[in-house]
Amino acid sequence: MVITKEKPALLGGSKVFSEPLPKYISTGVKETEAAIQVLKNGVLSDYIGASGPFFMGGQQVRALEEQWADYFNVRYALSVNSATSGLHAAVIAAGVGAGDEVIVPPQTMSATATAVVMANGIPVFVDQEEANCCISPEAVESAIGPRTKAIIAVNLFGGPAQVQHLRELADRHGLILIEDNAQAPAGKHQGRWLGTIGHLGVFSLNCHKTIQCGEGGIVVTNDDRLARRVALVRNHGENAIEAENWYEDADIVGYNYRLTELQAAIAQVQLQRLEELTQPRLKIAEALDEGLSEFKALRTAKVEKSDRHVYYVYPIWIDPQQAGLSRDIFVQALQAEGCPVGGRYVRPLYRLPLFQRLQKESKALVSNSSGCPMAEKAYGETLLTTTLIQIPGAIDVVEGFIAAVGKVLAHAEELTHQKGK
Repeated sequence: MVITKEKPALLGGSKVFSEPLPKYISTGVKETEAAIQVLKNGVLSDYIGASGPFFMGGQQVRALEEQWADYFNVRYALSVNSATSGLHAAVIAAGVGAGDEVIVPPQTMSATATAVVMANGIPVFVDQEEANCCISPEAVESAIGPRTKAIIAVNLFGGPAQVQHLRELADRHGLILIEDNAQAPAGKHQGRWLGTIGHLGVFSLNCHKTIQCGEGGIVVTNDDRLARRVALVRNHGENAIEAENWYEDADIVGYNYRLTELQAAIAQVQLQRLEELTQPRLKIAEALDEGLSEFKALRTAKVEKSDRHVYYVYPIWIDPQQAGLSRDIFVQALQAEGCPVGGRYVRPLYRLPLFQRLQKESKALVSNSSGCPMAEKAYGETLLTTTLIQIPGAIDVVEGFIAAVGKVLAHAEELTHQKGK
């Protein structure tokens, strides 16, 4: 039932959620047992940064990679110590070097673009689609030029970008498509696993993700050479070039991007639990979709029948004019009710001081002289997200969340008058 008469907490009424909601913790007994087993064994890492039997890591690392490749039906899965490292390795594997351009979205975690800078490439920011905040294929195609080497598409919030369209576009122009799939493990597009449609895909095992081992990542590909180049970036590959006769990859400077045996053991358990940990999010999302549908000023993610959104967070878009209050006041009022919501997500990356400086040096570009209007609109006016989707047992508090939304929207005029002063 939607509350309409009671005052919002921001105007002196009672909060819907008087106590903080619990935090998301995905690990349990099985992960603890896996970690203890590694500790008992005593081998916490089993890499050597040179050609030989330990170049590809130890028993737990290899087991994780085999299981990941099997689960997602890819030829190669290579673990790394973070998705940021994975993105950097993928960009280098794609052959990006000084002066090469990589087309990237503007509203995403900064590593999507800094990975290009780390490879001495030039990130080219193009606008996103209004419907899902994912990179626009039309904007991508307009930005392709003689120096373009790759495209990075982010499956944002757990939902798919138009990655099949982008893969076809990349293939037509001889480019490499990298999927930043940090937020969408178990997501699908046109029936295929997200992260596996591009030439390279990068998953995250960061503590905030659906499955995790604290810090970590996985890079997947079906291409022999791309896999080899990722492995060389991961583990001081310059030391293996001569012994393995990989001279065509002598351009690579290797790093220490290695996952530990302890992390790999935990990640194996988490991978086995991926569907178990995804299903509650889908049920909560379904309940939120139904409850929020009665508010004409709000819209939620539209998911095609052949796609699967897995909701890293749950995105909501507000029409401020129809709602009668701004997005920022709406968010502030919901927060006062104890709802786990945030507005703005991230600022378009080209506004960050780093990229402002790089633009002056022609080392970063915004493809359109007018900027990225859809990204600016989402950041400044329309987009908000909730982590309710992550909270254990949150299916039982969805009704309260909907009630809070109803209470706030029912008092939009009073909130605007009071908070707009």
